[in-house]
Amino acid sequence: MTPNLIRQASVMLSNLLEFNSPADVKLSEFFRNNRDLGTKERAFVAESVYGVLRRLRFLSAVTANDDNDPDDARKLVLAWMLRIQGMSIREMTPMLSEQQIEWAHTIKAKSTENLPLAVQADVRDWLWEKLVAQYGEGEALIIARSMHESATLDLRVNTIKATRDEVLEKFIAENTTGESSISKTPYSPIGLRMPLRLNIGRHVLFTEGKVEVQDEGSQILAHLVAAKRGMMVADFCAGAGGKTLAIGALMRNTGRLYAFDVSEKRLHNLGQRLKRSGLSNLNAQSISSENDQKLKRLNGKFDRVLVDAPCTGLGTLRRNPDLKWRQTPQDLVELTEKQSRILERAAKFTKPGGRLIYSTCSLLSDENEDIAERFLAKNADFKLLSASEILSQQQINLDTGNYLKLLPHTHHTDGFFAAVFEKLDPKASPAKESKLEVVAVEVPVVTKTKAKKENITESNDIAIKPMTKPKAPAKVAKEKVLKETKVKRTPVKKVIKA
Repeated sequence: MTPNLIRQASVMLSNLLEFNSPADVKLSEFFRNNRDLGTKERAFVAESVYGVLRRLRFLSAVTANDDNDPDDARKLVLAWMLRIQGMSIREMTPMLSEQQIEWAHTIKAKSTENLPLAVQADVRDWLWEKLVAQYGEGEALIIARSMHESATLDLRVNTIKATRDEVLEKFIAENTTGESSISKTPYSPIGLRMPLRLNIGRHVLFTEGKVEVQDEGSQILAHLVAAKRGMMVADFCAGAGGKTLAIGALMRNTGRLYAFDVSEKRLHNLGQRLKRSGLSNLNAQSISSENDQKLKRLNGKFDRVLVDAPCTGLGTLRRNPDLKWRQTPQDLVELTEKQSRILERAAKFTKPGGRLIYSTCSLLSDENEDIAERFLAKNADFKLLSASEILSQQQINLDTGNYLKLLPHTHHTDGFFAAVFEKLDPKASPAKESKLEVVAVEVPVVTKTKAKKENITESNDIAIKPMTKPKAPAKVAKEKVLKETKVKRTPVKKVIKA
């Protein structure tokens, strides 16, 4: 670390504090304009500015002389090094000017007792109030603090090209990260986790398409879609296609998979990833909006429709800490309106008996349960399925109830929400709609004499048997019931068990 490097980090942070565009975009631009920075220097700049963004309210409190004192990027970087990283003034002195040394002593001595909870949580007041109303004060603080840590590096193994065990063995054999620092993800059967950052983009397993960078939560969502071989599936807000590619691999490269998005740039990135993946069943299409006219021909065609809706992204604050400072209450209102519109449009794609999956990477019920419940209230032809049961069918032991709800401090993933709706089929026979089917048929009643000859036992119980394929009433009538001594035709209800 050098005085110039601290200065570079301060310049970058000052730019980010304008909050007028995503931090990762600005950081990438900064590195392109400063190609002389080495790997370690880039790592320090990125780590320090992201570290400050994660703890901005706390660091602002320890650097400000009064409540109205504006943030100074130079002081904030020093405060991060002293109060978060635990560095001492003595070891930093050779790299600091006299003014910076004076700041350092003031920062180190600043008391942090009795700080407001929103400051301890490092979120804006409006967001803190939302979290407390939904989770309660105690859990809200735990959730917010879990976002202070950087996220692990999660990888998804592309099962079209490799198995998880094969990839794990190769990483360990190369000693790329060491055996103790790479493990299997606890829930996703196709994931690996690395606590330490690895430049995976140049690794042969990545360039050959055997692994993709993807949070375990996104991998779980791909399994929740439960797409089967030969199905027709749509990812309506595909973005760069991480979940699309995961779904395609789970379909074993069969059926038809469509990726829609309003951003041609994101779909271009999907195209690059598609080349590595080995998938051939994917069709990416740019659309102007959810109401693009060319979508009409696809109404009622899809077995599965995924809507990973645009959202506040507040479940991804470990990776994108700038979002908690950039998002506003008005943004939330506009996003919830957009989410409802997109979900309503996507519902038209779903064929009878098909499933519609709604998801966000948000922690707020405004974008999650509230949207799902309004959709169900408005669309009587859809019903809610249990996310936990669907995951259990995929051999994933994760029970969060009817909805999928992932939290960083509990599941060690990004914050995720998902709801699965099934479109009812009005033409389906009752046998397909329920476990028990009641069929009214006419059954001949025989005399006791005839019963003895045909070895029929006398019973008034309703016959229950496993249902195979429903037969016509005329054929079902072959079963005999002994009820009277005189032959006559009497309507009897027969229950067939599904």
